Amino acid sequence: MNFYLGCAVWSYKDWVGNLYPPHSKSQDFLNLYSHRFTAVESNSTFYALPSAATIEKWIEQTPVSFKFCPKFSRTITHQGLLSPFIPDALNFLSRISSFGDRLGTTFIQLPPSYGPEYIADLTEFLQACSQSGLSLALEVRHLNWFQQNHNTYLNSLLTQLNIARVLLDTRPIYDCPDDPQLGSPRKKPQVPLQSIITGDTGFIRFISHPDQKYNQSYLEQWASDINNWLEQEKTIYFFVHCPQEVNSPKTAKYFQSLLEQKNFSLSRLPWNMIEPYPQQLSLF
Repeated sequence: MNFYLGCAVWSYKDWVGNLYPPHSKSQDFLNLYSHRFTAVESNSTFYALPSAATIEKWIEQTPVSFKFCPKFSRTITHQGLLSPFIPDALNFLSRISSFGDRLGTTFIQLPPSYGPEYIADLTEFLQACSQSGLSLALEVRHLNWFQQNHNTYLNSLLTQLNIARVLLDTRPIYDCPDDPQLGSPRKKPQVPLQSIITGDTGFIRFISHPDQKYNQSYLEQWASDINNWLEQEKTIYFFVHCPQEVNSPKTAKYFQSLLEQKNFSLSRLPWNMIEPYPQQLSLF
């Protein structure tokens, strides 16, 4: 299995009655989620490092094929220079290694203030983290990283260290008319899309529009790209976000159907093997 699909979170109460059965309890959300999707961005690790006991509980609630993709703690990535926090980063990686076979790719998200002028600091940090042997990905948000010279250097560094470059696709929420559903200002950064694999793994974060028609052409493009990468035996993670998160699961499920049209050997989405919930009949 080398394609993993999911959303940013598993604990979202408005998915009850849609992704989750009616009347589902919050303590059951992870188990229910993991029997519908194959991976999740564990964004909670950005705010707090889970205890060993918590990680063990999460493992017990998920099938062996499921993957967690934790985000590096903000106390490491959002405090200025990275190299002073290498000991903390190694401690973070040591803790999340407890996920064992449930651990997918761990991603480092840098703030918009961290630009290419810190390349020496970033290189030292990534070299240290890569020694963990864990699958890693990097997301940069400062626009100067996307200028040709800095872009080329960064991609070369990531390829050398076998670290994935996070591909953040915010086109659906920017290449469309203004819409109150998106909020103002739009929270995700508008950065140029990089459609490149810098290691053994691809890591895509797709920021979808609540209206499916604005996602269609981009999802079709991603289905083609990902099919090509799967044929090259890359491992791909694809996560769907949305300004209205209630819409993310159905967009992810739809994307699976597009990819299956191009790749007939793709493993079926667990959600597609669950019987639909019976609908309560109206008396009127």
